[in-house]
Amino acid sequence: MKIVGVAACTVGIAHTYIAQEKLENAAKKAGHEMKVETQGTIGIENELTQAEIDQADIVILAIDVKISGRERFEGKRVIQVPTEVAVKSPNKLIEKAQEVVAQKV
Repeated sequence: MKIVGVAACTVGIAHTYIAQEKLENAAKKAGHEMKVETQGTIGIENELTQAEIDQADIVILAIDVKISGRERFEGKRVIQVPTEVAVKSPNKLIEKAQEVVAQKV
């Protein structure tokens, strides 16, 4: 499964990058590909390409603030959670993503 995501916390420092790392590690552990874009105090890093978004089975938004470029994900299945969920329960979040993708109609 291919997963893309965005991490952005209110301050745009610690939780943004912790969420990115935890999600990418949990996805890898579950055998999935994941790329997480961060939107923090220094702007957008690890920016997702439109091709990566188009190829993704699901989008995970671990965000506490409004993000720029959200319209890029229109038409995709999206799970949105606070960054705290991505930090504390990344494996459960990846499992939830698998369930959502499995329900494909």
